[in-house]
Amino acid sequence: MEPRSLPARNTVQRNSSKKRKKKKKKRGFLRFVFRMFMTLMVLGAIGAVWLFFTPSGENMRYLAADTLITTQHRHWAKYIIGEEELKKRVAEYNARFEQMGEEKDTHTITRPATTKTSAPKQLVEIEEVSGSGYHGYVMTVNDPTKIRLGVPGKRGKGEKVSSMVKRLGAIAGVNGGGFADPNWKGNGFKPIGVVISQGKLYYNGLGNKESTQIVGIDKDGKMIAGHYTLNELSKMKVQEAVTFQPRLIVNGKGLIRNAKEGWGIAPRTAMGQRADGAILFVVIDGRQPGYSIGANLYDMQNILLERGAVIAANLDGGSSSVLVKDNEIVNKPSSEYGERYLPTAFLVFEHPEQVDIPNIWKGLNPKDIDPGKKK
Repeated sequence: MEPRSLPARNTVQRNSSKKRKKKKKKRGFLRFVFRMFMTLMVLGAIGAVWLFFTPSGENMRYLAADTLITTQHRHWAKYIIGEEELKKRVAEYNARFEQMGEEKDTHTITRPATTKTSAPKQLVEIEEVSGSGYHGYVMTVNDPTKIRLGVPGKRGKGEKVSSMVKRLGAIAGVNGGGFADPNWKGNGFKPIGVVISQGKLYYNGLGNKESTQIVGIDKDGKMIAGHYTLNELSKMKVQEAVTFQPRLIVNGKGLIRNAKEGWGIAPRTAMGQRADGAILFVVIDGRQPGYSIGANLYDMQNILLERGAVIAANLDGGSSSVLVKDNEIVNKPSSEYGERYLPTAFLVFEHPEQVDIPNIWKGLNPKDIDPGKKK
């Protein structure tokens, strides 16, 4: 009988050994979790000290806050810099942007003469552009008189730029001015400020204001950007224009002094003009880690200066930024819902004189337009 009892004792010993190993593993795992927790606590404390008590940390906090200010989550910025500082920051930007639109623009354009032997330039040229954290495109329109401002084809709702391009037979298109966008769920039909198309005032949402910052082109193809009254715009024979800000370049010099003034990182659209008259549209993608985070206004300014812009201004950006060429979307819009419905777009036509763009806002009072109603 004795030999039979030995396996039983061995089994008990093995079970006991397994239990000890399990306890040891459990204690080891708990020690690992504790050490990881303490490491994270220490790193968090070091990070908090860096963010709140060093100049570089403060710069990072304000960069993050400025980036949030350009999104639908603007209110989150108060958790980074405080609510009062957020209000102050927005007010400072608005005041600075207004001031950037005041200097008198004196730039002139000299369109290159064409001869029988000279090879004609392509009307539209597109190049890729990239930098630290951003990727996008620059579209050059060599004849500025070929640009018209497109507007939606139906009342009550904006229209995608790709749809405007196809419906009106354009070669290319870029998003234009801003619009009322309650809770970032607007229908894209109520522009901010003014809309001028084919030399006519299509929309006037200024209310009691006498002037606005516009981005556009006059009858000779000269880009107009800055602070103007409607009377001034009429005298200047402005043909195509939207309201937006800030102006980035005037009389050949950049107005954004450094990246710190760049108003955060976001998808962007901007428009500029060279001395030879060519119009430059810059569209930068953003909010897509691994591809393109976005650009600040200083980046946009430098891209345009490097390509010879003597005047330039910011256009609506964020999820509105889109570039369409030959009925194809060239860039990667950041909106999770795809292209946004917009009130305006700068469109390029081979024969703009043949294009009919009716005023969709004719007879409507801006006060009666519901920017959030879906139709």
